[in-house]
Amino acid sequence: MEFARLIFAAIFIPLLINMVAAYSPPCKFKAIYNFGDSNSDTGAISAAIFPRQWPNGETFFGKPAGRVCNGRLMIDFIAERLGLPLLSSYLDSIGSNFRHGANFASGGSTIVPQNKTIAESGLSPFALNVQIFQFDQFKARTADLYRENKKYSCRNQFLPRSNEFADALYVFDIGQNDIAYGLRTVGDAQVLASIPDMITQLALAVQNLYTQGARTFWIHNTGPIGCLPSTLLSISNPPPGFLDNHGCVKTQNDIAQEFNRQLKNRVVKLRADLPQAAITYVDIYAAKYGLISNSKQQGFVDAKKICCGYHKNGIDVGCGGILALPNGTQISGTSCKDPSSYISWDGVHYTEAANHWISNLLINGSISDPPIPITHACYTTS
Repeated sequence: MEFARLIFAAIFIPLLINMVAAYSPPCKFKAIYNFGDSNSDTGAISAAIFPRQWPNGETFFGKPAGRVCNGRLMIDFIAERLGLPLLSSYLDSIGSNFRHGANFASGGSTIVPQNKTIAESGLSPFALNVQIFQFDQFKARTADLYRENKKYSCRNQFLPRSNEFADALYVFDIGQNDIAYGLRTVGDAQVLASIPDMITQLALAVQNLYTQGARTFWIHNTGPIGCLPSTLLSISNPPPGFLDNHGCVKTQNDIAQEFNRQLKNRVVKLRADLPQAAITYVDIYAAKYGLISNSKQQGFVDAKKICCGYHKNGIDVGCGGILALPNGTQISGTSCKDPSSYISWDGVHYTEAANHWISNLLINGSISDPPIPITHACYTTS
């Protein structure tokens, strides 16, 4: 069903997109500010807690580059499409350039702050509210530095201009960990009951940025959590009806789709509440599920296969990890020979090839509401 939607969009949406492009010039985004989790983390956890290890980064960067992927993430492809440099993580103090934006996303982050410690939950301390606090400080400190160093412009070459924050694209890609962690700890019913609070917290973040002059928002929904290979590896002998036609956990995907339904409704309300904003809702779920359910037709191996890590005979070794067996031998979580043929990098995150495939859909606007390409996202269709 999702793939049929993608085919329909591929045929008819470009007509509307071409009309938008014909009657409105491209947006002149000066920067990107991104808020999210490991799906768009370009170095936060790597800088603040523990470095990402090889073979992460092997395909594009030739070394670990702060990303949980063999190469680029969707946020990287967005930056490239807009003609901007790849985003430096706000938490990475070494060699970072914030002239054209900053990335506040952090692996393991949630929308709603968690009460448990990192060790207990495995989640990041940098929840969405913390990422917004970091942006507030970043913007205020940038203005201070310019006032203090007017005579020394060379000192500010790696910082954005204060008047350019309004001409930036503000991206949100977060929510997956709220749902996944809840499913592990409290169960389906409580996760469903907590969704309104998640949506409210995300909306408050958008409103906060709007009051500071942000005007263009690009908001991703969450993907099909029930299709992640890491989830499917833990299931044996599922009862009839537990999995859908493509081998995904139906109840988990239903919860993800309920989150997406409520998020889309709140985006509609935000458009009314923030009349000067251009807010685009991006259906990542449709793109990812469409790819997963048609992996072989799109040139990929079975979507349940994992490129990086060792998962055989009841032994699980994470990507880049090493397990010492009692007999003295070691098993390493190396990567597959051809990551470009895989959708899943490590069971949770996507490969660069999959990210590129998905990004092509979201960048051209065919899975967005309104259906506007990212280059024209500062305009509305109303």
